[in-house]
Amino acid sequence: MKRIGMGLIGPGFVAAHHLDAVRRLGDVDIVAIAGSSQESAEKKARAYKVDRAYGDYKALIADPDIQVIHNTTPNYLHLPVTLAALEAGKHVISDKPLALNAQEGRKLRDAALAAKVAHVVTFNYRGNPLVQQARGMIARGEIGALSFIHGFYFQDWMTTPNVYSWRSDPAKGGVTSALGDIGSHWCDVAEHISGMKIVSVLADLATVVPVRYSAGASAEAFSSTVAGERRPVEVQAEDLASVLLRFENGARGCFSVGQVLPGHKNDLQIELNGRTSSLKWRQEEQNELWIGHYNKPNCMMAKDPSLIASDALPYVHLPGGHQESWADAFRNVIQDAYTWIREGGHPEAKPAPLPTFEDGYRSTCLIDAMLKSHAAGGVWTSVEQN
Repeated sequence: MKRIGMGLIGPGFVAAHHLDAVRRLGDVDIVAIAGSSQESAEKKARAYKVDRAYGDYKALIADPDIQVIHNTTPNYLHLPVTLAALEAGKHVISDKPLALNAQEGRKLRDAALAAKVAHVVTFNYRGNPLVQQARGMIARGEIGALSFIHGFYFQDWMTTPNVYSWRSDPAKGGVTSALGDIGSHWCDVAEHISGMKIVSVLADLATVVPVRYSAGASAEAFSSTVAGERRPVEVQAEDLASVLLRFENGARGCFSVGQVLPGHKNDLQIELNGRTSSLKWRQEEQNELWIGHYNKPNCMMAKDPSLIASDALPYVHLPGGHQESWADAFRNVIQDAYTWIREGGHPEAKPAPLPTFEDGYRSTCLIDAMLKSHAAGGVWTSVEQN
């Protein structure tokens, strides 16, 4: 089998997980990485055991040994970097969010379709076996028509005001924080599992920590280790939010997100209530799927290849009782991406669960609607997408 060459642009927190995932596939060569300068790129290349380093992302994209670009840059660079890769005819795997707003998201979606290459957004929770199990159960009508979808995504890594990164800078992270960063994941999981789209939202946003203290450099996600004298920076992006939802079939929903909630490390939970049964999945206990009943005892389904449905089975790699993790789910999404890439990115060859730029664009439309709802004083706002 011919090996595929990939290059990564933006070697920050999530870059290590992209590199780990492709190495585990066994048929992908990590050719090069590109950073903000030649010096920083070479430092990261040594740390990640990569041979080539570029201080200019355009030089990496031009490398003839690279067929796939992984874009893990800060949000404000997603548009120019991804456009340059698409114009060069390279397949693109972009970290989420796809873009800063819906206008940019639509531009990237359209450019990817025009380029006729594989285009993937890393909504990695789709790669969890029990997410796929829940999706299949709902599609087969096993819990009845859905009436209510609800949950949360809570973190605490931004609890201290001493955490400041590009995510809090609207010029680099965008005007949204918690909703764009983790609310996007929750909404994608909700729509993916349910098979239904959110059609309108009513949002309430808050900034619990309005002043943060910067040491002049950007801390990586889940870190506050930047040293140096700190200066105060006013922050306007939300770090806490709650949103009411209406789905296309009349089902209702709600979710909350927060990144300043002590004790919650990476706590995503979603529950889907049907007319006959309910399903609940929690990321921090991701090897279990709760199944609720009204006329018999509730039960807990463990991730076990002997029990899981055939459509979810490709996402299971270990026997029952052997716990699979965040990194394994991420690897599943990357494997689906390279399955599509090996087929040239032809639309009919895309694995069904794989999130594309269409999904990334949709996510920007959802977040834009939530921001508009809050700005209007908390009113129902339609999700617009074209």
